Amino acid sequence: MSDDELIWRIAGGSGDGIASTSQNFAKALMRSGLHVFTHRHYPSRIRGGHTYVEVRASADPVKSRGDGYNFLLALGDSFARNPQEEAYYGNEEVKPLEENLDELREGGVIVYDSGLLDASEIPDFEERVEENDWHVYDIDLRSLAREQGREVMRNTAGVGVTCAITGIPLGAIEELMRDAMPEKILEPNVEIMQTGYDLVREEYDVDAAEVSVPTGEHDEEQVLMSGSDAIAYGAIDEGCRFIAGYPMTPWTEVFTIMSQNLPELGGISEQVEDEIAAAALAIGASHMGVKAMSGSSGGGFALMGEPLGLAEMTETPLVLIEAMRAGPSTGMPTKPEQADLEHVLYTSQGDSQRVVLAPGTVAEAYEASRRAFQLAYEYQIPTMIIYDQKLSGELTNVPASHFDREPNPDIGATLTEDELADQPHTADGKFHRFQHEGEDGVSPRSVPGQKGGRFLATGNEHNPAGHISEDPDNRVAQMDRRQRKLDAIRADLDDDGLLVEYGPEDAEYGVLTFGSQQGTVEEAVDRLNENGHSVKALTVAELAPYPADAVRAFLDSVEEALVVEMNASAQFRGLTQKELGTHGELLSSLLKYNGNPFEPAEIVEGFTTKLVDDGELPGNETKFVPAAGD
Repeated sequence: MSDDELIWRIAGGSGDGIASTSQNFAKALMRSGLHVFTHRHYPSRIRGGHTYVEVRASADPVKSRGDGYNFLLALGDSFARNPQEEAYYGNEEVKPLEENLDELREGGVIVYDSGLLDASEIPDFEERVEENDWHVYDIDLRSLAREQGREVMRNTAGVGVTCAITGIPLGAIEELMRDAMPEKILEPNVEIMQTGYDLVREEYDVDAAEVSVPTGEHDEEQVLMSGSDAIAYGAIDEGCRFIAGYPMTPWTEVFTIMSQNLPELGGISEQVEDEIAAAALAIGASHMGVKAMSGSSGGGFALMGEPLGLAEMTETPLVLIEAMRAGPSTGMPTKPEQADLEHVLYTSQGDSQRVVLAPGTVAEAYEASRRAFQLAYEYQIPTMIIYDQKLSGELTNVPASHFDREPNPDIGATLTEDELADQPHTADGKFHRFQHEGEDGVSPRSVPGQKGGRFLATGNEHNPAGHISEDPDNRVAQMDRRQRKLDAIRADLDDDGLLVEYGPEDAEYGVLTFGSQQGTVEEAVDRLNENGHSVKALTVAELAPYPADAVRAFLDSVEEALVVEMNASAQFRGLTQKELGTHGELLSSLLKYNGNPFEPAEIVEGFTTKLVDDGELPGNETKFVPAAGD
């Protein structure tokens, strides 16, 4: 087996500590000098149900989950509903072992907790082990943990076993444990990790497995972060001091991080009764001169449509987060999908004005978060960040220097009281907040409490002072002015945007994508070029206003392009064709919507099978939609 990367999958039940154990393992590998990338799969249950996390570690930078994996630590599901084969959901207890075999690479390693799992309950287990040359270690981790008095520590014992087989020094893990654990549980965990390590070294031939962890070294300090971390910290660094929300997976992670940090910074976090109230409170805070945000996932964001329209009509700066998940309705709430694109672009009433950004990486999520506040408060417009459960929960190492920037408390172009005195007012003293002529479509703004800054804010169409007006000339003037903001924002983003082109400039073929598929697409492009194809990629992170000129130039430079996205209706391809009005015959779609993100090999296979060989895709993991006219 190749030792250029370790892809370690730990599987168990929700509530078994799979997420925390994998995070600590990934952090230890990062601290040892490796690049890491995690992928999390979990059910929409609080306790029980098969869950796993992959940790991919390499000496070279990694941008995506890998193709399959090479080391399985199966702990079993200690919260299984019914460990009977004839139960409606099957034997849940054994699923962390049984359901992870299909993606285990040939020559891979299986460590399973024989104190909870019985491999004989998997009908063809022994045959598959022999056929794939898997190396199996059945170890009673449960009993080892019980000897220390706490069954939950079987996770730690499993990490010790992993280290023994792969040659990872225990020191890096122990150092991390000493940083994170209170004294009363630290020593038992250190002891059981050592026990598992020694047991394997003494009783098994670890060299037979031929799997090891690579070695590496970082040029600078690294931090392990998720997209949710990056969005939250970007908002804080850009001066956000108010958030209102209601929990909903996977948006909850951003809300939680903000709620934990804002009080220490003099900010406010409010958990309210529903998403309508959440968005309305954020609008109120922003109206008062505070940088504010709210957010939700699909169903909750649907409730925000009315207050979103209010923010657009009153030109109140606002940042909203929309964390996509598989729908419609509740759908698959813990699985990634990119099917809320049209929902976010078009939710609201009438001809709306908004900005929509879709970061593609953890580092870019920080950039997009800060940029969202800058655009919202400079142009007095709602700005949305759209992402998915994949980017929300995956962890990867990012150079700490990426976040070494000055904070920005500025709330945008607001007038001083001296400047307000020179502005037009009505006879009774109301400030002309919504003047017909505004530079880049932006009218001067006052903050409540300022002398001479009083105006009316209404959801109706209004005249410059805010009074309701249905005058046709006024309507056209106000709408045209608000629309001009989008042109100014597009020009702003064209000068310093978030589009990422990757690969040879003169490539023959193109791959077009948006959001979280960026790293996976780029890894696939590297492989395709190594295999003799000529391919480049463009990841679009600016969805509204759409970067038509840049995308058109990219498509004009290639013979054909494959659009990669995680939904069933090719929403990004549809947006591209709508905005460009051309290239329909050039664009084919590779779609995936089964609850799992793309692997690089699937994009390589989709590209070569359809664009190069004009064949048929095997299986039902991905779907190909041909170009118009094919």
